[in-house]
Amino acid sequence: MSQASDKVVIGKIGAPYGVKGWVKINSYTETPEGIFDYQPWNLSDDNEYQIDQWRPNGKNLVAKITGVESRDDAERIKNLDICIDADQLPDLGDEGFYWRELTGMQVVTTQGYDLGVVKEVFNTGANDVLQVRANVKDAFGQKERLIPFVFDDVVQSVDKEGKVITVDWDPGF
Repeated sequence: MSQASDKVVIGKIGAPYGVKGWVKINSYTETPEGIFDYQPWNLSDDNEYQIDQWRPNGKNLVAKITGVESRDDAERIKNLDICIDADQLPDLGDEGFYWRELTGMQVVTTQGYDLGVVKEVFNTGANDVLQVRANVKDAFGQKERLIPFVFDDVVQSVDKEGKVITVDWDPGF
C-alpha cells in the first residue's frame, strides 16, 4: 500500500442516539472534537460518509451523518471504525511523528545493542510505551521488551529517515 492510501483509525461509531439517525462518537484524536476536522470519514464498512451536524452531549459527542436517517440506519454502522486517509493528517515536520510511524522501527541502545523492532505503541496512562519484539537470537533471552517512551530519560532520538530509535535502556531488562 502506498503512503497516500494508508488508513488511520481516528475513532469509532458508538450506539444510536435518538430516533433520527444520530450516533454517539468515540474519538481517538488529541482533543475529542478534533475528529470532526477530518472529512470524509471512511467507515470500516468501506463506505465514505460526511458529517451533517455534530454537538457535545454531556461528556460525549454525537453526530448526524449524511444518509443515516433512522435509528435502524444508525444501528447498522454502530461499532464501525472511523478512518481517514493518512495524507489528511497534518505534517508534523522533522521533530514530530505519529505512533504509526514508529511501528517497524529498529530500537538500539546508546551502546549500540540492537533491542529489536517496535511492534506497537500504546499509552498506559502514565506514559506511552514501546512494545519491542526482540531479535530471534537475543543475547539476553528476551522475546519482548516494554520500554517507556519518555524523551531524555529513556528515548534519546528518533531517526525517521533511518527508521531507528535510540534509547538509554539496559538490554537485560
